[in-house]
Amino acid sequence: MTGFYLGAGILCIVAAAFLLSRRNSTPRAADASDPNLGWYAQREAELQGEDHRLLDDARLRLLEDAATTEGYPPAPGRGDRRLGLVLLLAVVLAAGLIYQQTGSLEDVLIYEALSELTPEDSDATREALLSRIAARSRAREDNLQYLGLLGQLYMAGEDYAPAREAFGLLAEKAPEDPQALAMAAQARFLAADRQLDTQAQLLAERALAVDPEQRTALGLLGMASFEEGAYGAAINYWSRLQAQEAAASPGYEMLAQAIAVARERGGIAPEEPGASQGAEDNGPGISVALDLPGEQPLDPQAIVFVFARPAGAQGGMPIAVRRFQAGQLPTRLRLSDGDSMAGQLLSEAGEVVVSAQISVNGQPGAANAAFTGVGQPVTAGGDEVAVEIQWEAAGQG
Repeated sequence: MTGFYLGAGILCIVAAAFLLSRRNSTPRAADASDPNLGWYAQREAELQGEDHRLLDDARLRLLEDAATTEGYPPAPGRGDRRLGLVLLLAVVLAAGLIYQQTGSLEDVLIYEALSELTPEDSDATREALLSRIAARSRAREDNLQYLGLLGQLYMAGEDYAPAREAFGLLAEKAPEDPQALAMAAQARFLAADRQLDTQAQLLAERALAVDPEQRTALGLLGMASFEEGAYGAAINYWSRLQAQEAAASPGYEMLAQAIAVARERGGIAPEEPGASQGAEDNGPGISVALDLPGEQPLDPQAIVFVFARPAGAQGGMPIAVRRFQAGQLPTRLRLSDGDSMAGQLLSEAGEVVVSAQISVNGQPGAANAAFTGVGQPVTAGGDEVAVEIQWEAAGQG
């Protein structure tokens, strides 16, 4: 709103200055090159010695012509002032209309309404605000923030069906956004009375393919696996989520309790401290060597993705994935069952192909890759195997 008032004020000042310049304009000095003056000088020479009334008549004609020239504009009258005021008002109204149609006035008003919303507000107030946001989202389809905001407000009100629609549309428009994918999966899960259908599972797995540490997806898949009796998978997801929590924090302790319940129900013996890391190091895996991509400058904040997919697969959900910053290159890493996704095990996947890509914008996919590399097919189910990946600039090879 402040920007609108400032802009309207500037327009008013400009219009007022224009009117004042019109009102205070003065006749310009007579120009010696004016053709009327030339005619008068010639006529004066011709009438020397003649009747002085002829000379007076020439002077009158000169004044009459000058009164209609640009050098002598008529003085502004009351009609001109009224026209100026109308013009000034029209400028202000036009500025307001243009701002409302093409600017963000409604966006500002919605933001102010959201910031003033309190738990004490009535349901009618909340419904009215939701309706405004929904209308604005339809009017500005390119603004995905409104879809996300709608979904969050519906989820907060436990209105899961419209939340599923809002987040589903957001996931369609932002298919590489892990948060949008995870929220769409969660909304579908809750709208289906806590049942994980195929579409919800696919959305959550796609979120983890983009970001293996996506918290919402890990929690959702862990919860769904637990409720389906797949306690081993639930422990896997929750353990990965717990690793992101600070030790002894409330979140860490809550996940520890959930993992303990899953172990008890599944008859899975608790691991000894450090056993998980040792099993991962000693189990079947794939060693992947990654060098720097030539001598070209590389943003250390760019993201490196390493995928293991079934041999012959053209894209799709990877079996295992690792994600780290390009500043760690060159490096050698090890893919194992600890990097597996969606309940899959790399050690049981058979022949796989390891590929890698460097993404400047942090999103996976060939369209986002600055460099890519693919290794030869290997099998992780037996002894340790190694893959060396040679980088190529995206679009080559």
